[in-house]
Amino acid sequence: MSSVTTPVGIDLGTTYSCVAAWFDQHDRVEIFPKEQGYMITPSYVASNGRDLLVGESAKNQVTRNPTRTVFDVKRLMGSRFSDTRLQQDIQSWHFKVIKGSNDKPVIVLEHMGVDMEFSPEEISSMILKKLKEAAEAFLRTTVRDAVITVPAYFSDKQRQATKVAGTLAGLNVMRLINEPTAAAIAYGLDKFSDPDHPNQKNVFIFDLGGGTFDVSLLTISKDGTIRVKAVGGDTHLGGEDFDKTMVDYCVQVFKKRQNKDISENARAMARLKVAYCLYDGIDFSLKVTRVKFEKLNACFFNKFIEHVENCLRDAKMQKNNVDDIVLVGGSTRIPKNIKADEAVAYGAALLGAKLRGNNTKVVNDLILLDVTPLSLGVKEYGGRMNVLIPRNTPIPTTMEKLAVTVFDNQVGMQVSVFQGEYDEVEDNIFLGEFIIHGVPPAPPGKERLKVCFSIDANGILDVSGELVSTGDKKNLVITESGSLSGYDIERMLNTVEL
Repeated sequence: MSSVTTPVGIDLGTTYSCVAAWFDQHDRVEIFPKEQGYMITPSYVASNGRDLLVGESAKNQVTRNPTRTVFDVKRLMGSRFSDTRLQQDIQSWHFKVIKGSNDKPVIVLEHMGVDMEFSPEEISSMILKKLKEAAEAFLRTTVRDAVITVPAYFSDKQRQATKVAGTLAGLNVMRLINEPTAAAIAYGLDKFSDPDHPNQKNVFIFDLGGGTFDVSLLTISKDGTIRVKAVGGDTHLGGEDFDKTMVDYCVQVFKKRQNKDISENARAMARLKVAYCLYDGIDFSLKVTRVKFEKLNACFFNKFIEHVENCLRDAKMQKNNVDDIVLVGGSTRIPKNIKADEAVAYGAALLGAKLRGNNTKVVNDLILLDVTPLSLGVKEYGGRMNVLIPRNTPIPTTMEKLAVTVFDNQVGMQVSVFQGEYDEVEDNIFLGEFIIHGVPPAPPGKERLKVCFSIDANGILDVSGELVSTGDKKNLVITESGSLSGYDIERMLNTVEL
């Protein structure tokens, strides 16, 4: 293989994933075909007892082997096992998920007669590695560098978990980019050179994937600048929720018709999800009207509308000021030259070329100004959230605030970092904490601590605290996936080589 490397863009999706790269000779992005010529790869991992299967081969045997087929792993990334929504998902999955250390979810997969434990990062890395191999086969060169997309509403821990998955797959993650922003790049690529393109357009991205939902409002300028105004969404809302609702409805109808409950039969439930059911010699089919479908899923449609309205409000923009709406996701199709399943990887590939230093005009002119999706702050005395960086702040960015002692002769000052929109920190996402000791004796309010929050272009946070009177300093780097050590990553690397 050639020693020259080409950066790739990867859309690591809940149900399907995709990989692409910019080609100078064609002056465009190309999506790489995978096994059997498909442009997208199912985000599935399975064991057939002898081999670990990834992609199409894993998905194809899900009805025969439901308990050893893993999917929806993106919903596990950076999550806590005790999360209520994750517990609801676990009830609908047929593969086993247990509680690991520090409340992390662990996937148990029987392989070669032994129950093996995998972190969500390890499973995701197998999917990324499959995409990496497809790119190498197409390019006939080693692939090292990648831009990986994440939902706009991914938390810091979820972003860190994604970076770890990339590392485990042997990739250098050049940048994490929000999925709707990547789709906006794909949308804007053929607009920048259009002489009729106005100097500025307001574009609303509606990204409904298999497991996540994102909205983003952007301003796209003719000179190639893409400025994100506001983002919103739900990392636990997508097409899989429609599937679950329809499966539950079919189970109820089957029980009413046959007086049999198939909800505990893993194979029957897996077959039902792919549009048919065979249980105890009984075939099952059901016609669902569009009206019935919309009624069953009305709660999800209402959530979509709520997120759209919140995004418009955050951007301080009226509906009539939106020039274009771009639909992204497996159930939508973007007109013209962009396909909904491929748009996110397409935009990520273009950014990868930009980061690599490509001098092609359309690539070189691209300027991306993204925002942080969730507020970041510290815990105040009494448990309130003190926000340093509000949501929808352009990134990269750095913000500072002064904290003071609250007790007489206080000897230490603790900085606890949270992410979220609630007033009380207990309702937000805990990211980490540190304590600065050796505070000089003084009355309350006398000693001051300068707290600095810095977010990089990936949306990942670094926190520092400096005691003003002494200059003593401490840093908090939010470690990958919450608390993974170098040893943890090395252990995972050995595991994914199986």
